[in-house]
Amino acid sequence: MKKAFNCPREIVISMSMLLLSFVFMSGSCDKDDPAPAVDTTYDIVANASGANEFPATPSTATGTMAGTYDITTNKLTYTIAWTGLVATPSALHFHGPALPGANASPVITLTINTAATTGGATGTVDLTEPQEADMLAGKWYWNVHNGTYPGGEIRGQLVATK
Repeated sequence: MKKAFNCPREIVISMSMLLLSFVFMSGSCDKDDPAPAVDTTYDIVANASGANEFPATPSTATGTMAGTYDITTNKLTYTIAWTGLVATPSALHFHGPALPGANASPVITLTINTAATTGGATGTVDLTEPQEADMLAGKWYWNVHNGTYPGGEIRGQLVATK
């Protein structure tokens, strides 16, 4: 019967080569590969109606808001549109913190791009950390005010989704 190794020297060399191959292979792992990209944006939507106001209004006007929020930059980008208001809008705000069925003070006054009974607004606003927390928790709404409904004719509660 033939021996696999003729002397202890061959064993030491074989074991050393085996160890070196493990070291080499473990060093070739891509530890420096960047982590997968994390999505830092939320989609934000809010459908508005008179029934969503508190107290509700009999308005048949409707509105929509679509936007995104980036938690890295704290920027909320929005597009708001409405149709069928009974009077020209006098103010447009994000309000909070308030869940549906409750009112809150304006947090951010928005610039109206088209001040008509059918109109809208677009823009970007920077949020503070507390504002971000309230908005992502569904405690913000937008509404449009006018002379007939100074407290707001229609309201849409913001909903954030990944």
